[in-house]
Amino acid sequence: MRHLYERFDPARHGRAELERFLKRIFHQLLVRTDGDVDEALRWLEILAERHGLFPPGYTLEDFRKLLEREREIQTDATTGDATLTGRGAKQIRRDSLELIFQGLRKSGAGDHRTPHAGGGGERLPETKPYQFGDDVSAIDWLTTYRNAASRVGAAESLNEEDFEVFESEHKTSCATVLLLDISHSMTLYGEDRMTPAKSVAFALQELIESQFPKDAFDVVLFGDEARRVRREDLPFVTNGPFHTNTRAGLRLARELLLRGRAANRQIFMITDGKPSAITEPGGEIYKNPFGLDRRIVNKTLEEAAECKRKGIIVTTFMVASDPQLVQFIEELTRLNRGRAYFASLENLGEFVFADYLRNRRRRVR
Repeated sequence: MRHLYERFDPARHGRAELERFLKRIFHQLLVRTDGDVDEALRWLEILAERHGLFPPGYTLEDFRKLLEREREIQTDATTGDATLTGRGAKQIRRDSLELIFQGLRKSGAGDHRTPHAGGGGERLPETKPYQFGDDVSAIDWLTTYRNAASRVGAAESLNEEDFEVFESEHKTSCATVLLLDISHSMTLYGEDRMTPAKSVAFALQELIESQFPKDAFDVVLFGDEARRVRREDLPFVTNGPFHTNTRAGLRLARELLLRGRAANRQIFMITDGKPSAITEPGGEIYKNPFGLDRRIVNKTLEEAAECKRKGIIVTTFMVASDPQLVQFIEELTRLNRGRAYFASLENLGEFVFADYLRNRRRRVR
């Protein structure tokens, strides 16, 4: 199949298509600017001027009003500052998911995995209205005919709203913690590794909430220390002048996973650097950014081994090819019996999603 690529010409497209195009760019800029709406709009205006994105008669203010009407942003009446709403964050997650699955469809010959859950599982007595895509073999004909009879007094004709299908209970569940490295190197030397990593977190969150709602998903950030980030705070995550306390991230992820009773428990770790810090028993942080400090490395490997003993597999996605990082990850993977990938910033999402969809179809222990 051949595709013809050409410059986007707003004059040749309808208003709705133009605004969809602008919103996709705006959502990506929001990820890049850590949820700063005003800064994202400024960058959009620069891009629009440079590449002629706005047709005659259409301005940035028109686009801003569109975002307000659709409740993606809200503007403070006193200061005039705009902030992201929950609805806006939802749109970021949807766009991130769509972009990653576009990449999955284009790559991986012979890989027919799909983000849509199958209809397997144990049939329950409860029913629900039929929706397009439901398995027709699950239709509850007795209830369907009863609905038709109550509607017209006889079951001689069936309408779409009469059909009901049995619910099914899916036995397999998966609990995942996504570990995000927020050390200073994630945006060092002019290369932005945080934006692709955050986009993966948005997309994975949206996939699980929409397609696998019984699965558990948490995001843990690790720099000098580790902390769980709430769903609503994810758009505003940024990295800082931190070291890399991989051990603290693994420990918090393990504690979160052991709280639930999912059949599969796994950790996905996105990192660009070797471990350079650990938390001492007294709470102080021991740091050494030079080389592979065996005191730090050994404590981190002990945590990876503890994860293995608890049936938790660690899959690492390296977004850098530093030899010391590779050496450490090889040790961690061998000890945990997990998996490790070198993923470029362009295909990071595809690697993570392919692994997630494969793992939830089998027990990873």
